Amino acid sequence: LAIFVGGLGIHNFYLGFKGKAIAQLLISVLSIGLLAGISIIWSCVEGICILCSKPGTKWHKDADGAELQD
Repeated sequence: LAIFVGGLGIHNFYLGFKGKAIAQLLISVLSIGLLAGISIIWSCVEGICILCSKPGTKWHKDADGAELQD
């Protein structure tokens, strides 16, 4: 999700990180897309970190602390 629609923060809503999700959504929407590039780069980096993470790291957990499944 982070790589495909991350510019809107969808992946962070899905994982329960509402604060980050709202920030990404507001950056994209309120800037009328002019700053969407920042949000897209941010989400691509997060997506790569999630994909490459090892169990037990902060990138391998959701907002409740539950491990993500591979």
